[in-house]
Amino acid sequence: MDSILRRCRNCGRYTMRKDKCPYCGGDLEIPHPPKFSPEDKYGRYRLLMKIMSGKIKLDKSVISAVLGLTSTDSKAQ
Repeated sequence: MDSILRRCRNCGRYTMRKDKCPYCGGDLEIPHPPKFSPEDKYGRYRLLMKIMSGKIKLDKSVISAVLGLTSTDSKAQ
């Protein structure tokens, strides 16, 4: 089911429009988080993308431990 409510990324106001914010013309996003599942299939990939984009800064040993890389895999990088 598609969410009706949208939130502007620039001004933070809520609207029901789907294309752009009627107040400032900014991009809209869905304000609700995705449904939680204990068997998160894609959590590893979300974490990897945050690390690659620079949103999360971690030590290389922590990154390899979290992503499940072995010592031979981390040397190949």
